[in-house]
Amino acid sequence: MSESGPGNPFEGVPFLGDLAKMLQSSGPVSWDAAKQFAMQVATDGGSEPNPDPIERIKFEELARIADLHVANVTGLATSTSGRIVTVLPVTRGEWARRTLDAWRPLLERLSTSLTAAGTAGQGEPGDDPLTSLLQGFSAAFGPLLFGMQAGAMVGHLATRTLGQYDLPIPRPASDELLVVGANIDAFGEEWSLPIDDLRLWICLSELTTHAVLGVPHVRRRLDELLLEYVGGFSVDPAALESRLGEVDPTDPQALQRALGDPAALLGAIQSPAQQTQLPRIEALVATIVGYVDWVMDTVGTTLIGSYGMLTEALRRRRVEAGEGDRFVGHLLGLEVGQRQYDRGEAFIAGVVERAGAEALTRLWADESDLPTQNDIDAPGLWLARIDLPD
Repeated sequence: MSESGPGNPFEGVPFLGDLAKMLQSSGPVSWDAAKQFAMQVATDGGSEPNPDPIERIKFEELARIADLHVANVTGLATSTSGRIVTVLPVTRGEWARRTLDAWRPLLERLSTSLTAAGTAGQGEPGDDPLTSLLQGFSAAFGPLLFGMQAGAMVGHLATRTLGQYDLPIPRPASDELLVVGANIDAFGEEWSLPIDDLRLWICLSELTTHAVLGVPHVRRRLDELLLEYVGGFSVDPAALESRLGEVDPTDPQALQRALGDPAALLGAIQSPAQQTQLPRIEALVATIVGYVDWVMDTVGTTLIGSYGMLTEALRRRRVEAGEGDRFVGHLLGLEVGQRQYDRGEAFIAGVVERAGAEALTRLWADESDLPTQNDIDAPGLWLARIDLPD
């Protein structure tokens, strides 16, 4: 019989007790668990056919068309190296795997924050059974559970994402953009959309977002805000105890259900500091999505014959995300819903109305020009702050 060390809350539960000891030094995230769960959820446990080479060629052709128009309207470089950006169709599993790699710094910071939050300010082990459970769980079992949750989260996103910027999270610099062909085809069939027009729409949207996030100070600022947010969780022990209720720590299924409900736990551990950070994140994200929509409307209406029909379907889709999608955004500080899109649209329209479309180039000219939480609802205030006439 294995012996449980001090602070192990799973003594007497052989599988969990042994596993907890195995994971004592696994780091903030069990990446093996994350990848396995991501693949399982993304593929529903099955195999996926590789993307059709003809589909890849079609996306390459459409990406070149989109690249020229985005660069012409925005004045921004779409490439980080000077070469042409490649839009690459991948399977759901491949998208999940690459996304885990791309989001690794963010997810590790989040895991570290949650683990620290689970053990901070709860008194000495043994003071209370729930306190002892949470402390031991966070230290011993947290990396595995977080890896499972991160993998399931990214795997879920892979089942419905069309490109890599459904959530505008910066990725490592690259001239390769990922799209999920199976999801694009399924969405096109569901809405009876012309498939080549749909692919071009997605290329335009992804390339525009990529160009904005490719501006070094924009990428840096959003990275800083998101890392600061996910690193800011704290624990309210009383709220946690209330939410967890009467959990039998010797019942693995009950424990997994309770601690595997991140939406319930998040409300208990979101700190006041994070609440003050959210408006800053929202102001920047609203500016980005509002600008992308403006570029899409400027280019798409003349380039894509079915642009109106496509836009209605795709913009409805993005604000009708399921609970899982909303939770991911909430967890990472990126709650991109109708309110954020409306604020961004109104801000961009206000700037164009007052100072013309050329004023939009100032959005990305310098970090000090980025709209603040006060500017985003007052385009005239932003124009005055950057010394442009209203």
